[in-house]
Amino acid sequence: MNDERKTQREKLLSQRKNGYDRVPAQEIPAMERYCSLYKTFLHQGKTERECARVAVELAEKAGFKPYERGMELKPGDRIYRVNRGKSVMLAVIGKQSLEKGAQIVAAHIDSPRLDLKPNPLYEDSELAFFKTHYYGGIRKYQWVTIPLELHGVVAKKDGTVVEVKLGEDKEPKFVITDLLPHLGGEQGKKPLNEAVPGESLNILLGSCPSGEEDEKDRVKMQILEKLYEKYGITEDDFTSAELEAVPAAAPTDIGLDASLIGAYGHDDRVCGFAALQGILELAEPEKTAVCMLADKEEIGSMGVTGMQSAAFDTFLHDLCDGQGVPLRACFENSFCLSCDVTAAYDPNFPEVFEKRNAAFVNHGVGLCKYTGARGKSGASDASAETVAYVRRVLDEADVLWHISELGKVDAGGGGTVAMYMANRNIATLDAGVPVLSMHAPFETVAKLDCYMTYKACKAIYEAE
Repeated sequence: MNDERKTQREKLLSQRKNGYDRVPAQEIPAMERYCSLYKTFLHQGKTERECARVAVELAEKAGFKPYERGMELKPGDRIYRVNRGKSVMLAVIGKQSLEKGAQIVAAHIDSPRLDLKPNPLYEDSELAFFKTHYYGGIRKYQWVTIPLELHGVVAKKDGTVVEVKLGEDKEPKFVITDLLPHLGGEQGKKPLNEAVPGESLNILLGSCPSGEEDEKDRVKMQILEKLYEKYGITEDDFTSAELEAVPAAAPTDIGLDASLIGAYGHDDRVCGFAALQGILELAEPEKTAVCMLADKEEIGSMGVTGMQSAAFDTFLHDLCDGQGVPLRACFENSFCLSCDVTAAYDPNFPEVFEKRNAAFVNHGVGLCKYTGARGKSGASDASAETVAYVRRVLDEADVLWHISELGKVDAGGGGTVAMYMANRNIATLDAGVPVLSMHAPFETVAKLDCYMTYKACKAIYEAE
């Protein structure tokens, strides 16, 4: 093949290939440093509350200040607002008026998990358990026989809030039991999604009795005594508690080449950290940069801390008021990168992927023109112009990306916060890290894709 023909082919054909064949060798150390920071963030933030707290700590170290309504702001000022301890909004004021719009990256920091029911503690056959109600789309069978931790808060009637962490580090863990194969014949005949009913996801707490032989619920009493001794809480306090069972596994490198990261909570803290780290490193952007770390995405983004809440509108409205700009004018000229993970092509399950349009590990950030399910239901479906804009911004910033879909048509589907940004009249495109075993208690991502998603967020913040 002559050089002219080779040049023509490179010009006309897509150059989609493994990122390690494209990324400069000198960027690899920076990628490793970034992923090390991410693993620390992930280990410290196993719930949305913990993520919000760590985000604020990092923001304050980077010079961000709590925003107060009416505060005078100038280009380069760095501010944040926390919404009820579960979501965080950050902004770096740009040189241009908000009438020209804002550059927004929105991710979520909640992940699938098991929540304790309001009346969770019981004893059966001299064993103590917690009843749970699963949060988000989980495959229930994946949550049995793995070590668990309990994280959250208990709010008392007197207004005090007690932070609870049980099972961390060398502390005793918790577990949900399963049938032994010798007696699991009938269970094994059931469809996968029915073999472990939601009501059987009961967390084993202990077996040691307390008190005299003629007392009832002696094991339950022993658990309550330990909780009261450590946290000063009683059984009635569970009514106003938010306690979450999460996998007891620290983030770790995966593979002989250590090119992957395995952990709980990649969906969507891998994008949440990318959005956060990108805005922490900004100086004085042309347009105001906004980072939205939202809660409740896994259950539809509803609720006072979700993306459908007016909290985001209020934050931007306050900033617009300070510049005498109508919020609607800001929204119609803004852009939002809806930064959420996508499904990585898994050759063990090729039947659910359409390979020509799948996201691949080590190919960089995956751009999704639409998510949704069957006929794009529940998708914002970005316009051609919006996708072209993002292509240009990412190419100019040397960000590796590829276009993708979640899976085959009619194979299933999923959603993000993109539709809620689009409903505000903000041009929006989905983008994120391809994930293997998404929504499992232990998910896997590629370091290269994590790093490129961070670079993509930073590029969007800096764009005009």
